[in-house]
Amino acid sequence: QVQLVQSGGGLVQAGGSLRLSCAASVRTSTTYPMGWFRQAPGKEREFVASINWSGSNTYYGNSVKGRFLISRDNAKNTVYLQMNSLKPEDMANYYCAAGSTSSESQNYRYWGQGTQVTVSS
Repeated sequence: QVQLVQSGGGLVQAGGSLRLSCAASVRTSTTYPMGWFRQAPGKEREFVASINWSGSNTYYGNSVKGRFLISRDNAKNTVYLQMNSLKPEDMANYYCAAGSTSSESQNYRYWGQGTQVTVSS
């Protein structure tokens, strides 16, 4: 059983930055491909970014490419999402997930509890 515990999130002005973290309760020698998704009220879940087990390959959704960065620290079993140049349309509940680098949420096995990101205009 894998548990993903998220931290970060909060309120930020448009144009600002925020970093989300996702810590996995797995053995330190175990790594998984990881992804970030987001979901705004009344909208379907949207792919944000993903990263392979080593961090050498990263993928981004078109809506965040060039603004967001995904990274990982395997010594801490933690994946990060650095969000820059935030826009009001980035406002959503953000979820980390483990098991794939796919843009399709059904390919992920484990999910974090979510964290809210609010962007003021």
